Amino acid sequence: MTRKQIAAAALLGALVTGLQVLRAEEGMFPISMVPSLNLAARGLKIPAGEIFSPERDSLIYAILSVGATGSFVSPQGLFVTNHHVAFGAVQSASTTEKDYLTNGFLARSRGDEVPAKGMTARITESFQDVSPEVLRAVQPGQSLAERTRAIEKRIKEIVTETESRFPGKRAEVSEMFIGRTYVLFIYTYLKDIRLVYIPPRSIGEFGGETDNWMWPRHTGDFSFLRAYTGPDGKPADYSPRNIPFQPKRHLKVNPAGLQEGDFLFLLGYPGRTYRHFPAGYLAYEEEVRMPYVVEWYGRQIALMEKAGEGNPAVALKLAARIKRLANTMKNYQGKLQGMRKIDLVRKKAEEEKELQKYIDADAGLRKTYGDVLPALAQSYRELRRMSDRELILEHLRSGVQMFEFAMAAVEAAAERQKPDLERESEYMDRNWAQTRRRLLLARAGFFAPVDQEALRELLRRALRLGETGRLKAVDALFASDSSEKAVDAFVAECYRKTQMADEAFLDALLGKKPAEIAALPDPFLKLAADLYPAYRELAETRKARKGAQDGLFARLAEVREKFLGKNFLPDANSTLRLTFGHIRGYEPADGLYYKPFTTLAGVLEKTSGEDPFRSPAPLAHLWKARDFGRFEHPALKDIPVCMLYDTDTTGGNSGSPVLDARGELVGINFDRTFDATINDYAWSSSYSRSIAVDIRYVLWLAEKFSGAGFLFDEMGIRQ
Repeated sequence: MTRKQIAAAALLGALVTGLQVLRAEEGMFPISMVPSLNLAARGLKIPAGEIFSPERDSLIYAILSVGATGSFVSPQGLFVTNHHVAFGAVQSASTTEKDYLTNGFLARSRGDEVPAKGMTARITESFQDVSPEVLRAVQPGQSLAERTRAIEKRIKEIVTETESRFPGKRAEVSEMFIGRTYVLFIYTYLKDIRLVYIPPRSIGEFGGETDNWMWPRHTGDFSFLRAYTGPDGKPADYSPRNIPFQPKRHLKVNPAGLQEGDFLFLLGYPGRTYRHFPAGYLAYEEEVRMPYVVEWYGRQIALMEKAGEGNPAVALKLAARIKRLANTMKNYQGKLQGMRKIDLVRKKAEEEKELQKYIDADAGLRKTYGDVLPALAQSYRELRRMSDRELILEHLRSGVQMFEFAMAAVEAAAERQKPDLERESEYMDRNWAQTRRRLLLARAGFFAPVDQEALRELLRRALRLGETGRLKAVDALFASDSSEKAVDAFVAECYRKTQMADEAFLDALLGKKPAEIAALPDPFLKLAADLYPAYRELAETRKARKGAQDGLFARLAEVREKFLGKNFLPDANSTLRLTFGHIRGYEPADGLYYKPFTTLAGVLEKTSGEDPFRSPAPLAHLWKARDFGRFEHPALKDIPVCMLYDTDTTGGNSGSPVLDARGELVGINFDRTFDATINDYAWSSSYSRSIAVDIRYVLWLAEKFSGAGFLFDEMGIRQ
């Protein structure tokens, strides 16, 4: 894409025209908005064009998506992200003999770097509003499901055509406003990522799930990795011959850090937010889905933790799954508490009542928009009615690995027979290699006793479904005997006879046709085939639901703009965004104030010698020696460990660089406070706080604790 095309894309007029910023710190701003934000008035000391400009290689080229966010800190592909973002790759590289997860890892030369299996990286190169092209796919007379399929196919056509014009790049069309605005992003896509410096778990996960989403925090949640390309400089799979990727831009590291009140900003890839969603959706989340997930994940975590007791090999195998589930579970607990605390559903419902009054008071508005809110409310009532069935089907695929593998094989066999553009996205040729790799890597976390118990429980729940949601295939399995004993016997037989845990068997399955799959006697393949019609029915239901909601959401946005006299920021959707604010504490309760920095002294105060509050003994020795060097906080007279600030962040901002007024790296975002888990639905300057590991702690650990100071030369940090 030419610079002229990028400049045109930067306008994204339909996306942000007329936006009124009510509070500068509130908002995950699309990167195209940077020139219009007047950041200099807020404290920025560099031109806004240094952050984003279609005319230069600006800071956005130093930011990469790695499932969450990372940032380049050297011209040789070295990047930094969170320990918890790299956690799964570190686990995959670990064995009981070389336990990098527990003990940490440091490569003293490029040849010592270890592949980070399963990790890839994307760098945003350009973007373009393609809304008219996408929406032309919608034609009169289409059913709701056909409308969704037409839009999905048109998006796939745009992506395929774009990737053919830009070989080696990845394209993605992101829905910015539901049913209304679509933007084409082009990414550099890197597939060879390697571990460079990983702190021990006792630093990178200090405090564990006890401290997760909490303040004060004392976690060294960082990791250094490196991206590679082929010898020709183009993206390539791992090879010893590959060379470090050379980014267009990398961040300068500021070892002096920040002080309370200082301006800062973040760049990153925040995940999904739901601030424009109606009361019916929020009520469904609060009353149905999130409580279900909290209960289910809690059950799974307890099983896995018990399985790993006294068995280091099993504990290592299950560590990444436990961490992922526990992180989500506690996040949802915080969201539920926050939604109830601020009475969010009622407030949203009251806003909608006022909006409906506004619509009803004008005949023209009533004709165009009068049905929008009632229709959306009905859609969420129907979702509630079928929620038990949908949640069971979801968690069968995500919580029972043997079934997940089998269903992927059955579905792939069916989908791969279709023309490429008619397949579900993960089975298209452009994604198929990555889908296969993901499934094969997921085997590393399989542990049969945990898997069996998950399947037993979900089958029991399926047998208790009401008449409207029954799963015929499950009922048929237990038509003569639906007792718990019968379920237990069926599950035991499945695991006794299956070959799904065998990598070679699974790999071969993923290349077979439907008839070949059907001929195999594996019990999980039989169960997946029996349930496949229910999954196809669910997919059609969701396409019809989305088809109905897309048009309603588009009209809702239009009438809200009329009602309030302003446009809105689009909800976050894993595309590159900017947010800004200041180092700032807060009052979580009456009489209680949280200071914005924690220190190394606090790490030692929390250290009890018991998990999750173990810390390496050398930390105490270094602290007692006051060996802080230039990383000492001048006011605290200690090493600052973590810091609080009032930016607007959510999931996906993990690993986002915290940048000072000159655009230099001063921290690595990794979390929010418990009060701020509600950010997905609402943001407030009074309680929304994000948490980063202070760069001074990162650099002090690298130099004094780990002997990794040699990385400073590469990062341009003077010794």
